[in-house]
Amino acid sequence: MKKKRLSFSEIYLALVTLITYLPIAVVIVFSFNDSKLPVAWKGFTLRWYERLFHDAALMEALRNSIVLGLVSCLFAAVIGTLGAIGMARVHFKSKGMMEYLSTMPIMLPEIILGMVFMAFFSMLKLPFGWPTLIIAHTSFCIPYVYLMVKARLVGIDKSIEEAARDLGASPSRAFFDITLPLILPAVSSGCVLSFAMSFDDVVISIFVNGPTLSTLPIKVYTQMRTGVTPEINALCTLILIAVILILSLSSFLRNRETSDDDK
Repeated sequence: MKKKRLSFSEIYLALVTLITYLPIAVVIVFSFNDSKLPVAWKGFTLRWYERLFHDAALMEALRNSIVLGLVSCLFAAVIGTLGAIGMARVHFKSKGMMEYLSTMPIMLPEIILGMVFMAFFSMLKLPFGWPTLIIAHTSFCIPYVYLMVKARLVGIDKSIEEAARDLGASPSRAFFDITLPLILPAVSSGCVLSFAMSFDDVVISIFVNGPTLSTLPIKVYTQMRTGVTPEINALCTLILIAVILILSLSSFLRNRETSDDDK
């Protein structure tokens, strides 16, 4: 019986998977290591997780990042959705240029965008801290929602909303009853992506952050100068577990909706 040889595509896929997930696996394993140095295994322990929950500064930075991400993606959802709907309904010569300018924040290097925000806020004499962080994060999160909603609007039949208007629905009633439910999956996807980008940002946050406020990426970045501590490995493991649970829940709800629709 001949042995089946692995194809090039299978070998390539295995290598990509190994390179992608091996560092994550190493972080998870060493979060349970009894040694402070991530070079040798000295035994299983949970003390780094205990120290993590007792690290007030790190927990505060985590809370700040979560709040900042939620507020930023909320504002970005409203502005980006309204912007996409407005651009889809108007027609003028400079529309293409306006759409290009709307997505520019995600095309500029973050260090350039951070310097621009810092100079702009300094010119306005805004106090660096929560206001500047929220404005900056909202600004570079808007394009993600805008692009998602814009792509969804292309596949929506405009005659559906027009039919609702012909039946006597007001513009606001037609929007909330017809348009919004149709674009809600795109808005949700844009919000998730915006939250992830805001939660992960470190470059722009450094430029617009205040002296007494710290987000999780900034906190981790400053601790990286003295080496990765086991508490950081534990935190990364918990965040990874939270992401897996959220994705699993989202997949379960989506599959259930699909099965209900089939029935």
